[in-house]
Amino acid sequence: MNIDNLAINTIRILSAEAIQKAKSGHPGLPMGCAPMAYTLWSRHLKHNPNNTKWKDRDRFVLSAGHGSMLLYSLLNIFGYNVSIEEIKNFRQFKSKTPGHPEYEWTEGVETTTGPLGQGICNAVGMALAETYLSNKFNKKNYNVIDHYTYALVGDGCLMEGISGEASSLAGTLQLGKLIVLYDSNNISIEGSTDIAFRENVALRYEAYGWQVLKVEDGTNIEKIDLAVKEAKTEKNKPTIIIVKNIIGYGCPSKQGKSSAHGEPLGDENLKLTKKALNWNYEPFTVPEEVRAYTEEFKERAQKEEDKWNSMFEEYKKEYPELYKEWKVWFSEKTPTELLNNEDFWKFDKAMATRQSSGVIINRLGKLIPNLIGGSADLSPSNKTYMEGRGDFSAEDRSGANMHFGVREHAMAAIANGMYLHGGLKVFVGTFFVFSDYMKGAMRLSAVMKLPITYVLTHDSIGVGEDGPTHEPIEQLAALRAMPNMTVFRPADSNETAAAWYSALNSKTGPTALVLTRQTLPLYKTSGKNALKGGYILKHSKNKENPDVILMASGSEVELILKSAKELEDENIDARVISMPSFEVFEKQSEEYKKSILPSKVRARVAVEAASTFGWHKYVGLDGEVIGMESFGASGKAEILFKEFGFTIENVVGKVKKVLESLK
Repeated sequence: MNIDNLAINTIRILSAEAIQKAKSGHPGLPMGCAPMAYTLWSRHLKHNPNNTKWKDRDRFVLSAGHGSMLLYSLLNIFGYNVSIEEIKNFRQFKSKTPGHPEYEWTEGVETTTGPLGQGICNAVGMALAETYLSNKFNKKNYNVIDHYTYALVGDGCLMEGISGEASSLAGTLQLGKLIVLYDSNNISIEGSTDIAFRENVALRYEAYGWQVLKVEDGTNIEKIDLAVKEAKTEKNKPTIIIVKNIIGYGCPSKQGKSSAHGEPLGDENLKLTKKALNWNYEPFTVPEEVRAYTEEFKERAQKEEDKWNSMFEEYKKEYPELYKEWKVWFSEKTPTELLNNEDFWKFDKAMATRQSSGVIINRLGKLIPNLIGGSADLSPSNKTYMEGRGDFSAEDRSGANMHFGVREHAMAAIANGMYLHGGLKVFVGTFFVFSDYMKGAMRLSAVMKLPITYVLTHDSIGVGEDGPTHEPIEQLAALRAMPNMTVFRPADSNETAAAWYSALNSKTGPTALVLTRQTLPLYKTSGKNALKGGYILKHSKNKENPDVILMASGSEVELILKSAKELEDENIDARVISMPSFEVFEKQSEEYKKSILPSKVRARVAVEAASTFGWHKYVGLDGEVIGMESFGASGKAEILFKEFGFTIENVVGKVKKVLESLK
């Protein structure tokens, strides 16, 4: 058996053994895809196991993340920090080999995958980032950014609609350094793909503007090698290589069957597989010949990076100004200096918070050179366009304004890939109600703790005439329930600046900026107060012991301020709290939180033009929440707010009811 076949069978057996030991997992993909994955990694993928963060490495994304043992086997045999002990602990608590690949948990994993279709979109984002950065930094004889992005996808990835969104955009943008290897094995969990997936994938991708190549025999590594070489010669189109594989290859009773997809082979079938593949080694063995070969590979890989490092040293000398920019773009430094930049915080008139966000984005566009982002065909409404920064396109790689088209789900997943690549600060925008369309990708932003900024405008029934389909109700509660997601719903331009400051300095996850369509007042308080998540906007006369605490976010803050004045006229002393961010408020000290919401004041009323879910922890058992208990309606915003109870009269009435109940 030659070294290539021995290494391929090592991947197959190692994967099957780990899954059998765990008594769960997906052996079908690793066994079927081992030849094409090994060929890519050994002959084409520019990577260095000695330095997993080399900036000019090729990116490899296992979009079909359920086949994680394929990736872990590759990482092990190519010398990454994934030991045989970790392989034996596949799917066990705190092991480095979890059920699906996890970013920042396992060395060599470029992105968290598993929800099908997400990975291919991440790959589009990575390829887009490579294209943008290479245009920025490369000079003649100095291609400091010059690498490919590869994604391995399965039938399930291509069934998911998100893959179509991203693939369409990749073709439009002519991302020629994106190469997708498609594990076409005609099997899904329920059986043959014919029951639900009969489309001609090749014609579909040709229509997207991709180069389409085919390898009819997925065990023929020379044909796979030639296909990847051909893919790399096409500079103006992304490429999909359709490889006909047999799921569970090597297992006599399961190969080609759906039973190979998502369950261990079984002890007897594992024995038969080893016999069929002429495997005569102890369990969890990587043959010495394979280890010796991959050690040679590591030496070659190090020499390749050393060559790049030498070239980069010359680049630094010849282009010192560009190198200064490089250090800024690729640093982990956050723009904390904005805290003392008065121009950043300066506003002088009332405006919608989507508008003040747009002002801030344009200020940031001048201050943060690697800020890049855009909208799902809504930049005039979302106010996400950066003047003077150009538009990214197939014809112009220098533009920082992205046009994602009406593709919310893919937009968010592409943004994840752009950030994961490194070198960029990323934001995206759409209407708040359509955050539902990108929730899966936003969740992965949060899982991976990626500081993506989501600009979500048209935040309530204030949308008005567009009606209930466009009026978000439950979305605030849904995002607030998401771990690692910070949600800001600012009440004015000052708080909007605070929301952007918080987003840009986040190290723990993404931030959702929930912004109004309608104009809001400008309060005379510093936006920096909002950096605590909740603060006293108006003190009660008795600062220590108010009769009632009113609290709200966003557009309803003005309502409770007016209601406090009405209550004052009736000798009811109210403290007014602006609560733009639950998550930020919860991070404050207990002392601070109690100073804002003293436990002795049980009379509390919260107001928000959204689902009431979540507010009860602040109003307590004795308080009341005025919110939406139904979907909205079509009509003028002022009429809707009145009809749904967002009036001074209703707030005052609720306060009196609460005070009466506490007597």
